[in-house]
Amino acid sequence: MAVTPNTTAPVQIMSMGGLGEIGKNTWAFRYEDEILMLDGGLSFPSEDMLGVNIVLPDMTWLRENQNKIVGMVVTHGHEDHIGGIPYHLQRLTIPHIWGPRLAMALLESKLKETGLLGKVGITRVGSRDRVRVGRHFEVEYIHNTHSIADSYTLAIRTPAGVIIHSGDFKFDHTPVDGRKFDYHRLAEYGEEGVLCLISDSTNAELAGFTPSERSVYPNLDRAFSEARDGRIILTTFASSIHRVNMVLQLAQKHQRVVAVLGRSMLNVIATAKQLGFISYPEDLLQSLNVCNKLPDENVLILTTGSQGEPLAALTRIARGEHKQLSIRKGDTVMFSANPIPGNTIAVVRTIDKLMELGANVIYGKERGIHVSGHGSQEDHKLMLALTKPKFFFPAHGELRMLRRHAQTAMAMGVPEENIVIASNGDVIAVNNHSIKIVDKIPSGIELLDNSRLGIVDRDVLKDRQRLAEEGLVNVALAVNEMGHVLANPAVQVRGVGRTPGMKNLEAEVGQEVVNALHTHWHNCTRSAEGGTAVDWDALRHKLVKAIQFKLKAHVPGQPLVLVQLQTPTVQSTRVHAEFKVPVAPV
Repeated sequence: MAVTPNTTAPVQIMSMGGLGEIGKNTWAFRYEDEILMLDGGLSFPSEDMLGVNIVLPDMTWLRENQNKIVGMVVTHGHEDHIGGIPYHLQRLTIPHIWGPRLAMALLESKLKETGLLGKVGITRVGSRDRVRVGRHFEVEYIHNTHSIADSYTLAIRTPAGVIIHSGDFKFDHTPVDGRKFDYHRLAEYGEEGVLCLISDSTNAELAGFTPSERSVYPNLDRAFSEARDGRIILTTFASSIHRVNMVLQLAQKHQRVVAVLGRSMLNVIATAKQLGFISYPEDLLQSLNVCNKLPDENVLILTTGSQGEPLAALTRIARGEHKQLSIRKGDTVMFSANPIPGNTIAVVRTIDKLMELGANVIYGKERGIHVSGHGSQEDHKLMLALTKPKFFFPAHGELRMLRRHAQTAMAMGVPEENIVIASNGDVIAVNNHSIKIVDKIPSGIELLDNSRLGIVDRDVLKDRQRLAEEGLVNVALAVNEMGHVLANPAVQVRGVGRTPGMKNLEAEVGQEVVNALHTHWHNCTRSAEGGTAVDWDALRHKLVKAIQFKLKAHVPGQPLVLVQLQTPTVQSTRVHAEFKVPVAPV
């Protein structure tokens, strides 16, 4: 099934997410009229993305070219690699998806929840399995080691040559499940000849090798021993199967039963057990109701919330909002995870609240109860040494990480002109002669709100931010066809700061809207057969502008202004103050 390299026609590589950032890793490889997708991840919203639940990469280009998509291959089961797939499938056709057993089981569960399970064919693959995708692509799965079980590096054969995509990886010489990185197959590709290596850059700034996952066990064991008199509440990434497995083993050793909080944690544990990646006695897991009746020293609560997510169980516990569990003196809370960039503030706030409630909180790198699943500089050197690529493409990391990884590659003998540092949306063309950025496709983000009914428009997000930062002034006004005000304007002001001496902003706004109505009425009307025709939208726009001008003198910032007109033709119309396309009365 080998593909003979063509030294002239390039393969094009595009990243929709994962370059210059951590998260939403989504790739496309194009050769002639075929596109191979690799992973489809998501990320989580920043604090200023109000009401946003999920952040996806902009998939406009792929939707426009979906007739060329021949399939998708998946490296592993983390949310930043598979979490976006169910959302993409609602607007994008993917003929078939290949991926590891655990990742595909987790994906199937997501697709079942969204009613999309039958929309795409799914095939589970294992170590050294090869899949043919379209006419131009052949992909081999090379087992690697990462913080989730069943993770793979991919060797992608194209007519232009072999591309190695590292996936997320580190070289763990003592993996918890005993399944080591397939160094031999990686080295064989290096001997055969690798055109380009695309490699995980997350820890490119850190010297040395990333420690083995197994190194966490004795530190967790010690922390469990020190918490002998109270409950243990431990949070980690739900998908960190090896970590969860160690925690369950330690629970048995220290004679604690386990209550699991968080739907994602429950789902991952059940799936991993079914596939044989986790093993524990059936009576180890108990409901929270059962655990609440046991002595504290016999209880371990395993929960989501390691990143301070607003809706996660631990975050709600810290806020005192969890219906079944509250912190009490003697509890020990362990953060067996480090904050992802961007989540540090949320995590620190959660820790502070837990301490205020009386918990002993164990966190931080010095405690040794977490190690990264991503390789550091020596891991990167080993990957480069084994694959011996002609061209190098650092990926999966913020810009400083990509550049530091490029420096490591140059130290390993890759010429600077053979390295490309790209951004999301860049089109990289590589063949035996060169690697370079040749084009740009749409990039950016798509935002999904809590309703999960559709993408949040940028203007809607901007409105939400203005509402949160500047406040709202809402005016309801009843007007007849002659321009007469039928009742005093109803003015509501929410979240708006006021200058000293401003005693009654509502009254001032109410008077201003009446004055503006009298001023602009004749400019917004014309004679018509049978009476007067009124351009209600134009009038509303004039009233909004008058209120905004009035507010400039009395309030800081620029509050959002809404005007509702009750008119003879519109009983109740609510239009945004800064509408771009007027909405006609109905």
